[in-house]
Amino acid sequence: MNIQPQLIALCIKQDRKAEYELYRLSYSYLMSICMRYSRDKDSASEALNMGYLKILKNLSSYRPEVPFKAWVRRIMVNTLIDEYRKNKKEKEKVTYVEEYFDSSDFSEVNEALNRINCQQILDQIDKLPDATKKVFNLFAIDGYSHKEIGEILDISEGTSKWHLNAARQKLKEYIENSVLTRV
Repeated sequence: MNIQPQLIALCIKQDRKAEYELYRLSYSYLMSICMRYSRDKDSASEALNMGYLKILKNLSSYRPEVPFKAWVRRIMVNTLIDEYRKNKKEKEKVTYVEEYFDSSDFSEVNEALNRINCQQILDQIDKLPDATKKVFNLFAIDGYSHKEIGEILDISEGTSKWHLNAARQKLKEYIENSVLTRV
């Protein structure tokens, strides 16, 4: 994503063509972030539009010494987290993951990783419960600490760790099941 300072300056002056060009240039990057946190493309598009409006509104506070890509990413992640907090009406149903079992087929699990494509893993991440998915994305993809995740999602650090562990267990279970069905 190569955004020129002139384009940003035009957007600050509320030039509609420049705003559209910025949207066009940043769309795929911002949509990929939204898809990681949303259940479907419609809600991701809605979140993207809300985040883009925040980007335009705060563009005058952008400092050129900060990479633009990192700046818009931060705004988009914060927008998604704000939406999560706002929509957090129904408590997540807790399901306990069965204990990971030792298997003599451990090498087959590693071999399964070679047969599983990236989209299959993303599909499995998408099936995680909302809170677990958000914690997993914030920790594994975006690099937040459990303390930061706790503050962002208004949960305890221990709850953040629990959700990350639950996500890992579910993903391990998926990989093991794919090994057993392919052997």
